[in-house]
Amino acid sequence: MMDIDDYKAGQYKQQYEYKSFEPMPINHAWVFSDGQIQNLLSEADRVLGELNAFSQLVPNVDFFIRMHIMKEATQSSRIEGTRTNMEEALLEEKDVDPEKRDDWVEVQNYVEAINSAIGQLANLPLSNRLLKDTHKILMQGVRGENKQPGEFRTSQNWIGVSLKNAVFVPPHHEDVPDLMSDMEKFIHNDQLQVPHLIKIAIAHYQFETIHPFLDGNGRLGRLMIALYFANFGLLHKPALYLSDYFEQHKTEYIDHLMAVRDANKLKDWLIFFLYGVKETAENSIQVFKDILSLKQQLEREVLPHFSPRRQENAQSLMHFLYQSPVVSINMVATFLGLQRNTATMLVNDFVQHGVLQQLTGKQRNRVFWFKDYMMIFRQQNESE
Repeated sequence: MMDIDDYKAGQYKQQYEYKSFEPMPINHAWVFSDGQIQNLLSEADRVLGELNAFSQLVPNVDFFIRMHIMKEATQSSRIEGTRTNMEEALLEEKDVDPEKRDDWVEVQNYVEAINSAIGQLANLPLSNRLLKDTHKILMQGVRGENKQPGEFRTSQNWIGVSLKNAVFVPPHHEDVPDLMSDMEKFIHNDQLQVPHLIKIAIAHYQFETIHPFLDGNGRLGRLMIALYFANFGLLHKPALYLSDYFEQHKTEYIDHLMAVRDANKLKDWLIFFLYGVKETAENSIQVFKDILSLKQQLEREVLPHFSPRRQENAQSLMHFLYQSPVVSINMVATFLGLQRNTATMLVNDFVQHGVLQQLTGKQRNRVFWFKDYMMIFRQQNESE
């Protein structure tokens, strides 16, 4: 039985010309007697319960979940150095600047990976097989596509400029299968009586330390948190993603992970993680509240301006914008089954009433965005 105060993260092992870090297995009993952790844990659980209740009250909640996923994809990819923002992520590929297309594809892969993995959870639990399948989608057609997508690595990797001058060298590749098997058993070991939020915090740390793939470990490890919530039914809807919190506190995030490896500071990592869950859940609740009040305001102040004959189209477009807040005239015409000139008039009216604004400066193929709605999701991360 391991008390977190006695925790030993592992040791460095001499390999040829470098030392790799060998983490200790995590599939064993854990004891948490620390008062600060207990308090944060109950706070985080309470706020998660509120978020759950809210996600069941909100009509068409899946539209807004799509936006949460888009935000998670842009923020998690941003930690790895991409520069795509949410508006760009919602554009069609032809409307993205050619020099930004690689970043755009990475974000789209992340969205597809989340959706695919959450869909697969119906038949396949959170497991190494699911992580490999998800990794394959994450890496399709992007920078890491030649780095064994969907397979655990069979060579050494490192974090930093070179192996000799690395900030951190994960375990030797021969140890990866056993370590990942131990992590998978830990996740599903219900004999341990470890609270779920503590479990996923430890599992995320362990995953990032094992660094089981040649590339994409950061993104997949963060995605694994959302999959854990979904797998164990902690949330009715996938409305909680921590990458925004990690991106805002990027230096602390990386430092806390390193401090566990170098100085066994697991308690500090758990506090940082639990605080992140609490803060992120509070932000998600606020997002739902802000969406509901925006929706009511538009139904009160904008929709009544449309004549009874045009009311149905106006309401349909409003409905569409909650799931696709970046649109072109063609998209509106296709979705609503309208002639192009009717769609143009409708969009122009939405511009006049301040619902839509032009996003790109082009005269032809104009793109519009539902700015007030988008800013609800972006207000917590205006770090650009």
